[in-house]
Parts: sequence; C-alpha cells; structure tokens
Amino acid sequence: MIKGLAISTVWTTDQQRTKAFFTEKLGFEVRTDLALGDMRWITVGAKDQPGLELALMSLDGPGLDPESAEALKKLVAKGVLGAGAFHTDDCRGDYETFKARGVEFVQEPKERPYGIEAIFRDDNGNWYSLTQRSEELDFSKDFG
Repeated sequence: MIKGLAISTVWTTDQQRTKAFFTEKLGFEVRTDLALGDMRWITVGAKDQPGLELALMSLDGPGLDPESAEALKKLVAKGVLGAGAFHTDDCRGDYETFKARGVEFVQEPKERPYGIEAIFRDDNGNWYSLTQRSEELDFSKDFG
C-alpha cells in the first residue's frame, strides 16, 4: 500500500549549482550526494520534512534519450516547468529573506483565497509557489 510521496524530481542543467541554490538560498539540507558510475544522485529536503526529498536530476543523465533530453532542456530554459508548492508559516518574511539571498521572484506575496502566495524560480528557471495557507481553510476538509 502506498504511504505517500517520497521523492520528486527537479530537472537541472547543473546539479552542483542547483544543490547550492536549495541549500544556501532556501535553507534545505542535503540528504544524499553520491556518484553512481557516470551518474550523480543528489537529493535535498526541507529540514522539517524528513519524509520528502527532491532529486536534482541532470538533463544529460541516464534514462533520457537524446531527443527527450533536448526537449526537457528547452522546457527548463523556457521557464515553463512548475516544480511544486512549498508551504510556509510566514510567506512575507520568507519572501524578504530569500529575495535578500538572490532568489528571483516573479510574483511578490499576494492575498489569495487559500492564503498568501509568492512565486519564485530556481537557478534553472523551474517555478515554485511559496504559500502560507489561510487559517480558515482546511485543505483536508475543503479539498480532500
């Protein structure tokens, strides 16, 4: 029986640079960093969420044929891949902290029906929602 999501993929053109982005700018911790032959396996995660990791996957790694790798490179470079939403208890505070660390925001914090949301890009162009949920909204009840 499935217990939940454990690893999600973030496509990167430079694993080392992306690892630095997540650890130095967002405060994530490195969970795994090891060489597996020609491949490097790097995962990072939020310190308060040990059960979920982001795998920083190279666009020229194994498992991708050249045509698929090229298509992914174009989509990543274009900045059209949304990689997820991060929850925070202080969207405006995190926005200021991350912006000061050089994170590129495409939307400053705004009030939404579900809370406060800002949108940023990682070092590859993948975009993320940074969301502070509304206290009145119960996601498990209202959307589950």
